[in-house]
Amino acid sequence: MSQFNLVDEKWIPVRFLDGTRDELGISDVLLKSKEIESIEDSSPLVVVALYRFLLAVLYRALEGPTDIDQAKDFFKDGLPSEKITAYLVEWRDRFWLFDEKHPFGQIPSFEPETWRAWTSLAAEHNADNAKVLFDHVDVRTPGGISEGVAVRWMLATQTFSVSCGNSELSHTGTAPSATAVMVLPLGRDLQDTLLFSLVPQNREIFINDVALWERAPELVENLKMGVERQATGFADIYMWRTRAVRFQRNDTSCIKSLAFASGVGCSSTDLIDPMLGYRIDDVKGRLPVQFRDRGLWRDFDSLLPDQSSLSPRVIEHAITLTRANGKRFPKSMMALGQANNKAKIEYWRMDYFSLPGALAADRYIRVEIRQLLIDAEKSQKILWAACRSFARDLLSRGARKPDGKDISKFVEQISVNSWYWSMLESRFHEILREYTLNRDDEEIRYLWLNAVRDSLKSAWDQHSASVSTGDAWAIRALVKAEGRVLRQLKKLRNEISILEPVEVSA
Repeated sequence: MSQFNLVDEKWIPVRFLDGTRDELGISDVLLKSKEIESIEDSSPLVVVALYRFLLAVLYRALEGPTDIDQAKDFFKDGLPSEKITAYLVEWRDRFWLFDEKHPFGQIPSFEPETWRAWTSLAAEHNADNAKVLFDHVDVRTPGGISEGVAVRWMLATQTFSVSCGNSELSHTGTAPSATAVMVLPLGRDLQDTLLFSLVPQNREIFINDVALWERAPELVENLKMGVERQATGFADIYMWRTRAVRFQRNDTSCIKSLAFASGVGCSSTDLIDPMLGYRIDDVKGRLPVQFRDRGLWRDFDSLLPDQSSLSPRVIEHAITLTRANGKRFPKSMMALGQANNKAKIEYWRMDYFSLPGALAADRYIRVEIRQLLIDAEKSQKILWAACRSFARDLLSRGARKPDGKDISKFVEQISVNSWYWSMLESRFHEILREYTLNRDDEEIRYLWLNAVRDSLKSAWDQHSASVSTGDAWAIRALVKAEGRVLRQLKKLRNEISILEPVEVSA
């Protein structure tokens, strides 16, 4: 007997425009998308996986957009409810979570050697490759989760699974975009957000593109030998079967155990994921932008369009759609994903950025923002050099030459660099909002250099205050080190004075 159909059952968490929250099925989410503000979940990985799932459904239901003109028609007229409804009716039988032949997203013939706890799906809940501080789910007795939560986690694990080498089926590695920053431009409602990311595909690609639920489940015998294929299109790549999953059915609506192993490998080497920004490596060529410990805002320029065509295509598409209707220009953008060290997940995150309004005027501000970030890095290098000088002189105590590793460890313990970046990050978000259609780039750089100067001075002042009660060696090392900072502050003041706006008298 088939149970829990994703088309109608409540399982996708949403927030409406009036602030209320609920869970809806696929049909209601798409047909009521103008009443919904966003998809919401406590996990950033689940959030982006749900957006990608809904986009995959739309690509298959609309069989488009095949070009920018059709995309503009959708944007003008709204999502065609008749097509969406007809598609969901046609494929309704493929959206049963429990079904003998086609359980959604699962391999029905998979009888595992060992049934595993539901936590295998969730990086946040002590999966094999993530041991999370403050997570108190006991993987030996984790209890159970509802069907809706299970589906959400299944989508997330298919999107973000990284290679861990342990599988009773053939090892097939990491999800195609698992370790990249995924970007979503956010509209005034869910419909606009989805349309911003519904990037056109060639008509021939749409003919061959097939979503996960439209495919016959792979046979276990084939998965054991190793299944690998190329992606057929956006709907395919957004719903890639990275892992072979099967939920264990019981008499309750609670899911406790599942079969879990490697799935299908992706052999596409020239794949462009519309949600990803890219960079060019001298050796490896084009690589996706990833989260780094230093914060994504310091690489923000890599997410903005220019003539290199390396920025996320969803951003470029959103700008194109709203060029004739500035009121619907994306209010912000969301960056989601995870960082890993081989098979170990280090962290996952969700960042929000204002999308500079100047982009609506075909103005390539990527170079301008890169220059702002370079300005900040130059002053930080001066700050780091001053800290290293302080550490070296303090450790030497006049005669001893300290080891370089000891100096580096000492510098790492000084909070001045983290103070500097923390203060500057909030100012950076303010600066992004200054990039309006009419704002001059020199005026913005003037504001930014003031922020850099203030952050540099404040960070060093805090460090000086923490040292001022120290002994004579500490005071002497501080006075010697701060010369670098004072010279940089003077240089910044000179640059600021050149850019300072001239007041015109009446």
